[in-house]
Amino acid sequence: MSYPGYPPTGYPPFPGYPPAGQESSFPPPGQYPYSSGFPPVGGGAYPPAPSGGYPGSGGYPAPGGYPAPGGYPGAPQPGGAPSYPAVPPGQGFGAPPGGAGFSGYPQPSSQSYGGGPAQVPLPGGFPGGQIPSQYPGGQAPYPSQINTESFPSYPVFSPVFLDYSSEAAAMTQGSQGTIRPAANFDAMRDAEILRKAMKGFGTDEQAIVDIVANRSNDQRQKIKAAFKTMYGKDLIKDLKSELSGNMEELILALFMPATYYDAWSLRNAMKGAGTQERVLIEILCTRTNQEIREIVRCYQSEFGRDLEKDIRSDTSGHFERLLVSMCQGNRDENQNVNHQLAQEDAQRLYQAGEGRLGTDESCFNMILATRSFPQLKATMEAYSRMANRDLLSSVGREFSGNVESGLKTILQCALNRPAFFAERLYYSMKGAGTDDSTLVRIVVTRSEIDLVQIKQIFSQMYQKTLGTMIASDTSGDYRRLLLAIVGQ
Repeated sequence: MSYPGYPPTGYPPFPGYPPAGQESSFPPPGQYPYSSGFPPVGGGAYPPAPSGGYPGSGGYPAPGGYPAPGGYPGAPQPGGAPSYPAVPPGQGFGAPPGGAGFSGYPQPSSQSYGGGPAQVPLPGGFPGGQIPSQYPGGQAPYPSQINTESFPSYPVFSPVFLDYSSEAAAMTQGSQGTIRPAANFDAMRDAEILRKAMKGFGTDEQAIVDIVANRSNDQRQKIKAAFKTMYGKDLIKDLKSELSGNMEELILALFMPATYYDAWSLRNAMKGAGTQERVLIEILCTRTNQEIREIVRCYQSEFGRDLEKDIRSDTSGHFERLLVSMCQGNRDENQNVNHQLAQEDAQRLYQAGEGRLGTDESCFNMILATRSFPQLKATMEAYSRMANRDLLSSVGREFSGNVESGLKTILQCALNRPAFFAERLYYSMKGAGTDDSTLVRIVVTRSEIDLVQIKQIFSQMYQKTLGTMIASDTSGDYRRLLLAIVGQ
């Protein structure tokens, strides 16, 4: 079959083509099947000199190895569907990433081995723009009797090889919490179990632990609503009457909606005499813009108070300004890094601190309160190269007290947020006594976000597991519930 216009009139003949004695193996001149991208733009010999490879690997098979007319990808076929040449095992279809063969040909799913139609439409399509109805001659690229179970389940992709390492990373960037929503969840059944656990003499704490440690926060809210609907009683009040001490605080924290718990923790930190500045820093300097805005709204609606006003009345100076900046929830959250800006910010920070007598605190506040965390990480790297000292140590030299802690928290989150929480957990249990409120707050608030990573970093930083340290610092049902959440 010939295709009008190919090759173009006057296209230079290729010396020695076809090879003597093998004319029958090649299409006659003027009837070479059209293939997208051929003849090569700008002329030149056609077809190219053989180099023993397949299309996409730099050349073509030696003479005698060309597909029959109509066999190139993209060549029009009767019925309008392009076809693919059969490919030897290990080259092309089904070959693992990085293998030899047709660079850029998509791998068919296991259902499409054999001569049947392609089962899955591929994003981006096949070369030539259409999905083939079958492989040429019904011939599979691999033997049809193939154990497809032994093949890794690579994603179906468009005709470019993907970076599988980054694909794997992307797939694991989802939830890294130790608590996940329970399958086959039934709020009414759970409410009934909790009611039985609290009814009569004594309390079945194990039944309570089994429920709350294995339900997501959203599911716990549904259990709370179901309990009130079924029994006309408030689950939280019932739990408070049955529990006490740290166990009570942990259970109540687990049953609070996440935003409400943060708002409640902030209110508690500023209520009465004294202020728990570490709580304000831990929450306001580590949350996302959306989380902070929701906390501000919740604080107003639940407690009838303005969070910014409370911060202004309970703090002062540069620490107050930093927290007020955090309250706005306006940090840049663009994940792209501007390296030129990082260099300029590093220079500004140096001139505002190490490079002068005294400190320009407002410059530190402006940069650390507005730049995205990836941008701040790049700024820290640029600062280290320029000043031959890391930015964290410079902040330690230029600031002190709560504002130093706040600025360092922002920088630590830019470097490694799970590491910041791992450090906070460690110091909540290190030495005599335990800061139970910090332990409870971090375990609960990170349990559905990044507690898996916090545990891993904790082990690397302190050569002991988080579970081991919790087990040695706590006891009873409180310990049992904490360990169930942490996942020991």
